[in-house]
Amino acid sequence: MTKTYEEINKKIENGEAVVVTAEEMINIVEQRGIEVAAEEIDVVTTGTFGAMCSSGAFLNFGHSDPPIKFEHLWLNGVHAYHGNAAVDCYIGVTRMNDKRPFEYGGGHIIEDLVSRKPIHLRGTSYTTDCYPREEVDTYFTIDEINQAFLVNPRNAYQRYDCAVNSTNRTLYTYMGKLLPNFGNATFSGAGCLNPLCNDPDYETIGIGTRIFLGGGIGYVIGEGTQHDPIKRLGSLFVKGDLKQMNAEYLKGVNFEKYGTSIYIGLGIPIPILNENIARKTAIKDEDIKTEIVDYGIPRRDKPIIREINYKELKSGTIEIKGKTVKVSSLSSLYMARKVANELKNWIEKSKFFLNPPAERLPRDTSFKPMKEVRTQKFVKDFKKQALICHLNDSINIVAKKIIEENENHVAIVDDDGILKGIVTSFDITRAIAENKEILSEIITKKVITTTDDEPIDIAARKMRVNNINGLPVIDKNKRVIGLITSEELLLK
Repeated sequence: MTKTYEEINKKIENGEAVVVTAEEMINIVEQRGIEVAAEEIDVVTTGTFGAMCSSGAFLNFGHSDPPIKFEHLWLNGVHAYHGNAAVDCYIGVTRMNDKRPFEYGGGHIIEDLVSRKPIHLRGTSYTTDCYPREEVDTYFTIDEINQAFLVNPRNAYQRYDCAVNSTNRTLYTYMGKLLPNFGNATFSGAGCLNPLCNDPDYETIGIGTRIFLGGGIGYVIGEGTQHDPIKRLGSLFVKGDLKQMNAEYLKGVNFEKYGTSIYIGLGIPIPILNENIARKTAIKDEDIKTEIVDYGIPRRDKPIIREINYKELKSGTIEIKGKTVKVSSLSSLYMARKVANELKNWIEKSKFFLNPPAERLPRDTSFKPMKEVRTQKFVKDFKKQALICHLNDSINIVAKKIIEENENHVAIVDDDGILKGIVTSFDITRAIAENKEILSEIITKKVITTTDDEPIDIAARKMRVNNINGLPVIDKNKRVIGLITSEELLLK
């Protein structure tokens, strides 16, 4: 049994098409079988609603009088990219406000635009004979500019990692706030509702496919950046008219201590052309696999702890090394369902028609890492021998060692050499001034540490972010094996 796009669109036009969501399709196939489902169902709608960091908008403002050729411009204090024609710009969702970083960025501007709010535009120019104006300072709304296109080079990822943190400090990432010692886990994606999970071979999703995007109509214009179907990490390059979109499906967000982004609602209708496609659209959460990944190791190839499926992820708790860990989604399943149902409603009311892709997306590409011409350096290349004292040493003993070794940092360990704290020369000076004699009263017990195989850039950032200038180097058993300070970085 096969159908064509023309046949399905004719049924949509006549109000006769049978449309269900991907979740509903699962039950239909279970109860009635693939053959019946393929014959009776015409379209399966999908949906996802989550952070789409590789997103942005192209805007055209029209010419001022006298005209200007922007060299730099800011929208509500967010520096937009020019590098286009005179009065075009691209605003990326992760670009942040110069004075309000981590609070307001390009994603919020796009939401404000679609909400019909006034946007402050300030632009400067180096001036030319045909563009003599030096500066523009004005306000505009989306209806007062010529074009406003949402253009997302990477959207609707097929699946996402489940992120955890094995270290003893809180991490702030694009996967949200990760608590220490596997204190929580986060994931993203709608599972069985996710568009690319329902058409993993891109039989119906390709260049020119009409989609639901941000509450309006959009199109797939190619494979997304980092498109990696071999590893089940497909992505889409999409485009749509912001003037037709709805702010309910476009939400600017900020991730604590990480940056800004935007949540976007995207849905794709899957025409049931044959039984094979019907089978794929009945995929269950337990059939969609991903990995639990340790974000505590800041490397390109983060350690994979184990494989997991979306049914487990949606349950609220998962098991990690014998520990029950709370897991939460950064995506909104509620909104993903709303996208799928809204798209279903459009098709049933003959407001949305399907179109076959002009070209299928590639299925054999893989994601390549960055080519690096300079060798990455690690902590082991910079560390020096640590000055070590024990918990039962007196403050005077520690002070003498600091003077003898001309060292500002002292690692405090127990009898097994395991790190228990750190003391600096300033701590000793203050202790002597305050007549303190017990070492345990002055040591810093919550110590930021590093390891031999940590990239030196990461260690340097730890010192900068925490306003410290030294890190004990420890092994996997937390024994002190060295020290690295800001002085070593400057010298080398």
